[in-house]
Amino acid sequence: MAGEPLITVVGNLVADPEPRVSQAGKSWVTFRIASTPRIRDRQSGDWSDGEPLWLGCRAYGEYADNIAASLMKGSRVMVQGRLTQRSYTDNQGQQRTSLDLEVEEIGPSLRFATAQVARNSDRGQAGGFGAPSQGGFGGQSAGGMNEWAQTPPEGAGGGAQGGSQMDSYYGSGSQGGFDDEQPF
Repeated sequence: MAGEPLITVVGNLVADPEPRVSQAGKSWVTFRIASTPRIRDRQSGDWSDGEPLWLGCRAYGEYADNIAASLMKGSRVMVQGRLTQRSYTDNQGQQRTSLDLEVEEIGPSLRFATAQVARNSDRGQAGGFGAPSQGGFGGQSAGGMNEWAQTPPEGAGGGAQGGSQMDSYYGSGSQGGFDDEQPF
């Protein structure tokens, strides 16, 4: 429906995504996330876990395939979608209501992890952020590293070791798109 607000939830997957196929042959995936707030006791100054929010999530089509191939139990994710409510009868015959999220966008949280983004091979460069010859995001730099990668490929320099592989992320050695000066 049009006009429904999107909400964003940051949480952890409580189980591996469950890929499924409809009777019509369409892919879809379900998964659950738990988002637990941290609460500070004003008197003692200690932090503790608050009451977790459990949300079932659903995605469809190629999006579902990407989620099933990329995420696993324990992954910290940011999910944006439309909140839905459904009623059902549980195994004991009790009427229950659950909140579910129809996924619009999802991505890994980089607060405690790194990620490397790879474009689907059947998508090519179309619809992306620019082809390598244009120096846009998502292309291969002269150093051979995907420019939106968060970690260098195996065997590449970077971090404390240094090396031109990581320099291409900041622009030196890329085929355009970034200034030669590092931002910091």
